Amino acid sequence: MSRTAERTATGEEQRRDAGESERQERPGQRRRRRRRSLILYGTATLLALWVLIPVYLITIFAFTTRNEVYEYPHAFFPKNLSLDTMTFFTTFAGVLPALGRSVAVAFLTLVVTLAIGAPAGYALARFIFPGRNVYRLVVLSTRAFPIVILSIPLAVTFLSIGLNDTIWAVASVHTALALPFAVLITSSVFVGVPGELEEAALVYGCTPFQAFRKIVLPMALPGLAAAAVFTFVVSWNEVFAATILTVQSPTLPALVLSNLTASPLPFRFAAGWFLLAPSLVFIFFVRKRLLGLWGAQ
Repeated sequence: MSRTAERTATGEEQRRDAGESERQERPGQRRRRRRRSLILYGTATLLALWVLIPVYLITIFAFTTRNEVYEYPHAFFPKNLSLDTMTFFTTFAGVLPALGRSVAVAFLTLVVTLAIGAPAGYALARFIFPGRNVYRLVVLSTRAFPIVILSIPLAVTFLSIGLNDTIWAVASVHTALALPFAVLITSSVFVGVPGELEEAALVYGCTPFQAFRKIVLPMALPGLAAAAVFTFVVSWNEVFAATILTVQSPTLPALVLSNLTASPLPFRFAAGWFLLAPSLVFIFFVRKRLLGLWGAQ
């Protein structure tokens, strides 16, 4: 037998042995893969239920009659839905104006935070300057000061300049709360955009602003959407600063908190749904941009 034939026979034997070993290992690998998948999907399901069940319970209590709210045990799947509880809440004195103020404060905070945070994040991502890392730490350290400590000085300052009990005062505090994280989120997003694409756009005749608008901004939209969601939720759910800085014109969380102990159960469930729903709606509209952070389409 020639050497070529020997090598061919040896190669066939090796492939046959490898195929047999793969077939022997394959059932074990399949079981391990199936076990990992079950653990992964089981954990994801538990986390989803942990979040969704309270949302569902608040929703069914908010859309039943006021008498059914007090029933025990309450049906997990209600037979009759009603707007009685929601109507009771919306007709409560000051609720609708407070809701409008909360929406205005949240969107004002969102616009100002992104208008300041996105350029700051872009500068941190694209330019090298002395103290850049120190600046990041300083930005993040501003969140180390509790709002409780700053509340009295802020209230005195806004009283002295005539901004107390206005949406501008509340929006400025909410912007200060959300801005550090917005800067860090957007800087991380802009780092992920290749600088070579910008340079290529400049070579082909774009101005720096055109390169940013046509190249960088579309690729950074998922991260900007994440920063927008975070900013909106921070502003919408924040209650302490709104309670301190508003008296006659409270936002919805401040109004609910001030009436929580003396309010009946239907008011509480309807208020919880009102505080929860706008954040869910806002996230629903930007969900595609958020999924784009992980490469989903």
